[in-house]
Amino acid sequence: MQNSFDTLTQLTIDQQQVHLYSLERLGAKARRLPFALKILLENLLRHEDGRTVRKEDIEQLLNWEAKATPKAEIAFTPARVVMQDFTGVPAIVDLAAMREAMAKLGGDPNRINPLSPAELVIDHSVQVDEYGHAGAFDLNAKLEYQRNKERYEFLRWGQSAFDNLTVVPPATGIVHQVNLEYLARVVFKNTEQGEAIAYPDTLVGTDSHTTMINGLGVLGWGVGGIEAEAAMLGQPISLLIPQVVGFKLEGKLPEGTTATDLVLTITHRLRQHGVVGKFVEFFGDGLAQLPLADRATIANMAPEYGATCGIFPIDEETISYLRLTNRSKEQLALIEGYAKHQGMWREAGDEPQYSDVLTLDLSSVVPCIAGPTRPQDSINLDEAGSEIKNHLKVMQDQRNESHLSKDEAQIVAEGGQSKDPLGEAQVFGFAELEYDNQNIQLEDGACVIAAITSCTNTSNPSVILAAALVAKKANELGIKPKPWVKTSLAPGSKVVTDYLKQADLLTHLEALGFNLVGYGCTTCIGNSGPLPKEISDAVNRHKLIVSSVLSGNRNFEGRIHQDVRMNFLASPPLVVAYALAGRTNIDVYNEPLCQNANGDDIYLKDIWPSVSEVQQLVDETVTQAMFAKNYAEVYSGDDNWQQISTQASELYPWQEDSTYIRHAPFFANMSKNPPGLPHIKGARCLAKLGDSVTTDHISPAGNIKAQSPAGSYLQQQGVKASEFNSYGSRRGNHEVMMRGTFANVRLRNQLAPGTEGGVTRLIPDGKTMSIFDAAMSYQETNTPLIILAGKEYGTGSSRDWAAKGSLLLGVKAVIAQSYERIHRSNLIGMGVLPLQFKHPDSHESLNLSGEESFEVMGLCDNCDEVKIIASKEDGKQLEFLVDVRIDTPKEWDYYQHGGILQYVLRNMLEND
Repeated sequence: MQNSFDTLTQLTIDQQQVHLYSLERLGAKARRLPFALKILLENLLRHEDGRTVRKEDIEQLLNWEAKATPKAEIAFTPARVVMQDFTGVPAIVDLAAMREAMAKLGGDPNRINPLSPAELVIDHSVQVDEYGHAGAFDLNAKLEYQRNKERYEFLRWGQSAFDNLTVVPPATGIVHQVNLEYLARVVFKNTEQGEAIAYPDTLVGTDSHTTMINGLGVLGWGVGGIEAEAAMLGQPISLLIPQVVGFKLEGKLPEGTTATDLVLTITHRLRQHGVVGKFVEFFGDGLAQLPLADRATIANMAPEYGATCGIFPIDEETISYLRLTNRSKEQLALIEGYAKHQGMWREAGDEPQYSDVLTLDLSSVVPCIAGPTRPQDSINLDEAGSEIKNHLKVMQDQRNESHLSKDEAQIVAEGGQSKDPLGEAQVFGFAELEYDNQNIQLEDGACVIAAITSCTNTSNPSVILAAALVAKKANELGIKPKPWVKTSLAPGSKVVTDYLKQADLLTHLEALGFNLVGYGCTTCIGNSGPLPKEISDAVNRHKLIVSSVLSGNRNFEGRIHQDVRMNFLASPPLVVAYALAGRTNIDVYNEPLCQNANGDDIYLKDIWPSVSEVQQLVDETVTQAMFAKNYAEVYSGDDNWQQISTQASELYPWQEDSTYIRHAPFFANMSKNPPGLPHIKGARCLAKLGDSVTTDHISPAGNIKAQSPAGSYLQQQGVKASEFNSYGSRRGNHEVMMRGTFANVRLRNQLAPGTEGGVTRLIPDGKTMSIFDAAMSYQETNTPLIILAGKEYGTGSSRDWAAKGSLLLGVKAVIAQSYERIHRSNLIGMGVLPLQFKHPDSHESLNLSGEESFEVMGLCDNCDEVKIIASKEDGKQLEFLVDVRIDTPKEWDYYQHGGILQYVLRNMLEND
């Protein structure tokens, strides 16, 4: 390594001698930089080698112009990689396939190992099958192991086969909370060439909410599984030196508000401002009033407000939290001493240079929720009832237009009945049924899922204890959630249940049906499990527009549950309140939530705890001993985990009959030399899509339907429908995943108007069929495919299968109005060309029907634009220019090799 700026120095911290790359030696230019850029600067100094990181790269960052449009590319080398099992399993599958490809091409398969710590937390596989009773946790755990036996055997193999890979077993916690409470170092100290060297903890993760760790002053963000694999193999992450938006916090949160209200407010503000591709950094004296848990809640939502990261600097609160979570005295001293020397420690009045500054007075924050389909659409709680009624009215009109004739729609609008195909009277929006030995009435707006779940809030004791206090007050008043509400409690770590028990509050949550269902991501990622059959049948038969309320960070269409059309993000105490009401179309401030046994009205104010009440409980019940106990043997797992056996081997013994783990096809017929740039000609449009198509729409997620292409495949393999499990659990099987790509039930493909779901038309014959079947038909004639899309294509979670599945279906290029950062990167990582309409062009303005034949002209190394020739059936042609969204030289390298993993493998072969 080089040291052009002579910054390598020695420092004594609490009698520990360490070497570090000192920013202090760079003077005023380094001191003025935002906290996040100081971390990037240190990273460049430490990795300067004259090739990947050059002296001029460091100078460009030192001379950062806050207002300038990002143009300079740098190489960021994260200290570690964090994965969850949904995205981590296919990453390990790819590494296993790379080992085999390495061997076939004459290289050493043992070269394929993570070069820096790779930490995988199994947290995405548990589903809420059982709920509302004391045995729910054990039964869900039993089902989890039954469904995921092959996956867990594979991960046990990977942990022994690969160096630098650790696996946190199931039922431990959510990856981001485990990262926050245990895995994060904040400052690393490693021995290199006999010398101790200190440097900032940095990471990338295979989940978009990796940004939660930014609350602890650790720089990291979500990437696709493809990019994470490359990072594990020593490849730096290429990025343009970003603009950094400063978000100044002043004042203190008022009575009645929660950290959830604050984060939904911030998300709305930043989405309005526009921070896509930028860093957001929080500063200001209001930070002194903001607990670390609140900071982590805000940082968690960075993908929702569109930023690469939302980071907080290191300060006294950081150290206090690390002490609470049982980090050692030596580590605390190292972190504080290092941060102060490097100018990474927040002092009162600090205000670095920023590209732009927004300000929020915390005292102006009011209670709110977000929905019904996007996390950035916050609604003040005092307006939520009327807003939701408006949303409901629009959806009711759409339902009536879709399912009824004009005459029937008029009848229903007047309170009458329609006739179903069997000739029976059918009422839309209202159902009477018997459920749980009760006669109940379900109406549009009913809340059928109320879930305290997801990393966003379960890491925050204040909102969890607030929810428990609401439950206590409700239980003492003798009121319960409505019988049709599926209630669940899925904490982010075992510490949560410990402090709930310590506060003597867990029993009150259980009394309201919020029993422990598992430790992991559940409802927030679509693992909400089935609704009771009677409820589901009523919803589908009467076309009910029902809702969920969850303490999560994602509420996209079709994500939470396929029967549920409206989904609202809310604080945990509000989740309990809506469960009591049993509906979301309610003014919770002015209407009673419910009545007690005496018929007395119970209002939200009757059960809402005070800030001081909550804070006292936090101070009294959350202890260092809880963290010490629960993380003492974090890698051991329960008896189920310990009983899993695996065969130690250098290469994975693939099982041809496995329906969970299949040999990844991405290296099939791979040559030692790169294939070069493709010529895309005669391409057909597989799907023509609108704005805000998320990775949830593209990537397989949730339950697998028996009638779907993936369901048909599994049944052909002898798998019963009851054993399908979820798409997420089968991410290690490309046969399932490619069949589920573009199969979301809420996907609207304009190429097949009037349909919803994974449907398209085969061009030119016009036959309507599933997207998978159409793709296979195109492959039989060697026809390349493209996707036409609107704005914000690929927003949402960093789902690598949104790119992998596209490739396997035969998609060679996407033409969209704009892209989400991670998905654009993933497309390149899989060898799919991302193209962007020039403003203000779109497929609508160009009158593209999707029935044309497309050719990409002029694609060459490092070109900024190419010409598209769209040929219609009558011979007419439309020509237009589009931008090539391969933004950096390193991305061009990846694309020329056919993908990032092929690039890494070929480089390793050269150096073997």
